[in-house]
Amino acid sequence: MREIGHWIDGKEVAGTSGRFADVYNPATGEVQARVALATPAELDAAVESAAKAQIGWAATNPQRRARVMMKFGELINANMDMLAELVSVEHGKTLPDARGDVQRGLEVIEVCMGAPAMLKGEYTGDAGPGIDLYAMRQPLGVVAGIAPFNFPAMIPLWKMGPALAAGNAMILKPSERVPSASIALAKLAQEAGLPDGVLQVVNGDKETVDGILDHPVIQAVGFVGSTPIAQYIYARAAANGKRAQCFGGAKNHMIIMPDADLDKAADALIGAGFGAAGERCMAISVAVPVGEKTADALIERLVPRIEKLKVGPYTAGDDVDYGPVITKAAQDRINRLIASGVDQGADLVVDGRDLKIQGYEDGFFCGPSLFDRVTPDMEIYREEIFGPVLSTVRADSYEDALQLIIDNDYGNGTSIFTADGDTARDFANRVNVGMVGINFPIPVPLSYYSFGGWKKSAFGDLNQYGPDAFRFYTKTKTVTARWFSGIKDGASLNFKALD
Repeated sequence: MREIGHWIDGKEVAGTSGRFADVYNPATGEVQARVALATPAELDAAVESAAKAQIGWAATNPQRRARVMMKFGELINANMDMLAELVSVEHGKTLPDARGDVQRGLEVIEVCMGAPAMLKGEYTGDAGPGIDLYAMRQPLGVVAGIAPFNFPAMIPLWKMGPALAAGNAMILKPSERVPSASIALAKLAQEAGLPDGVLQVVNGDKETVDGILDHPVIQAVGFVGSTPIAQYIYARAAANGKRAQCFGGAKNHMIIMPDADLDKAADALIGAGFGAAGERCMAISVAVPVGEKTADALIERLVPRIEKLKVGPYTAGDDVDYGPVITKAAQDRINRLIASGVDQGADLVVDGRDLKIQGYEDGFFCGPSLFDRVTPDMEIYREEIFGPVLSTVRADSYEDALQLIIDNDYGNGTSIFTADGDTARDFANRVNVGMVGINFPIPVPLSYYSFGGWKKSAFGDLNQYGPDAFRFYTKTKTVTARWFSGIKDGASLNFKALD
């Protein structure tokens, strides 16, 4: 059986711990590979190599680092199909969705090609008599990225791109469920000219994560995953004096106003609710139609669309809308939550449980499910299901719908479908959510902005990618310089203004 090791000091190396995690093919339910779980000594070796390599990489001027990013981007684009195949075979995504995974990561690398502009400092000449004042951005040193299973290429690229372009070295720990894309990306980065040791890929489990959080050389940690783990990583990183940006779970709502184009809203809900089997932190999992008439008309449109969805392995090509979920445990949890919704009184309009696909009976497939008349006290509303399940919560008014979102613990993304500009502006201004869509279902900002949620969806002050990422991966040094050009100024013990 294929064994996946680590990428340390510019080469692929086998693991030495004797501990492995199974890597499944979610479509068949079969173990297709084993990934090595790192020892503390292997993590130490990666960090030591990164610390040595970072010195020269930081001394490389930003323009030259940007050229490496440019070549890296070219290689990612040229190897798009190979990377997408790796994503699909380990995650289960359809190939078009896997290409989108790679593409959204590539877009962040494209922004990193402009790193010199992002890293500019500030300068004030003659801030005082003979005094110049300037600030410069410098890399932190060795940083770490801990990536989730649901975007095997995109999130590693979101983490590594800005960190590397800013002059840091990175320890990347991908999800042990989907390790291959990160190894492939490291090889492409090396081919693009990234010096050996600047990017390390260390596979592991909680032991490796704790090792990263406790390691004295690692200065910052970026994480994407569930809220409980995000809280844990943020707290432990902070206790060890590290910077941390940790992005957690979500319960994203879409309000559908009575004046909305219901066909467009229904199409948007299908894509946002069921794409990638619902395994997206930006998936819309709650539809909130305003008014009974709107709700009835929306359900009437959703049901036939959902019933036409095709679920299957990625190898079925364009005939498949989405694939399996990541593990048997995830499949079981989704089915349990659906059962809880029925038990607690929600109306299960479309039941996706017990889906079996000929030839793939052991795959981790979940058919699409639609609930109506869900209430906020139900478990299916309170929990992040992370599966192909759409819940409908009927609201009597716009204010009730808005308050539902405001009161929710999560604040990653939200959306409103309406033809009224005043309502849309009011919603955008008042809703306490980090990313807002107006007649747009999944409001993931383009890569020259920044991605980040509010409330229990994010921990830390700065967002992912865009300008915030360069702020996160650099520290500001401010220099006050005086040049004595005939200035006579005796010694003073007083704290005084420069002017």
